Amino acid sequence: MSKATFQELLDAGVHFGHQKRKWNPAMAPYIFDEKKGIHIIDLNKTIAHLDQACAAMTQIAKSGKKVLFVATKKQAKEIVSERVKTVNMPFVTERWSGGMLTNFQTTRKSIRKMASIDKMKTDGTWDTLSKRERLFKTRQREKLEKNFGSIADMTRQPAAIFLVDILKENIALHEAKRLNIPIFAMVDTNTNPKMVDFPIPANDDATKSIAIILDAICDSIRLGLEDRKNSKDKADKGEEAATEVATEETKEN
Repeated sequence: MSKATFQELLDAGVHFGHQKRKWNPAMAPYIFDEKKGIHIIDLNKTIAHLDQACAAMTQIAKSGKKVLFVATKKQAKEIVSERVKTVNMPFVTERWSGGMLTNFQTTRKSIRKMASIDKMKTDGTWDTLSKRERLFKTRQREKLEKNFGSIADMTRQPAAIFLVDILKENIALHEAKRLNIPIFAMVDTNTNPKMVDFPIPANDDATKSIAIILDAICDSIRLGLEDRKNSKDKADKGEEAATEVATEETKEN
């Protein structure tokens, strides 16, 4: 269950959609009304879908799998990077590199290249390079860090992907669909929610709206991670207890 209330969503402006002339008819079930040419999103539908998305996110985190967050639009970049870092999930807030998912081996190769440059600085190789070569490697490292630094720990394709704006992130959307990766996304009134497995009808332009949805999603992931840790601790304690019992029995015999 998400912790966001109707009033909190209202205060954050989650209900404000786009102009009526820009609407996508597929969003009709999620539109409550139209005022002054602006569509108003039904926040009761938002809460219901946010609860579903949060429950699914908790299970993914509990299983130990990764969720990739994608938000390259200006008003979402900082919000996503700040929130997602706290739950140790991969994210992309710079340009989406085509084939990042569908050609994942190439993506991993770029990440390994970044790691190899870092290794040069620790094993003494860096000191053997000329000034020009070091400058080239430094610039190459900076470019790789900008594009792939936030997904460096993603060793395999993510279990799910979260998009803030499916129109803006249409390449990532289609790559995920092609690979049958579950898609979570904020869907505004100008988008087609049928393209997404877990649509969350919400204003995807306002920073407050993006923040409150991301907070709910990240809290759910945090809950899943805590459940996973507690389950692991219980399992470890169970193994220790079993070992102690076996040891005592051996001594008695």
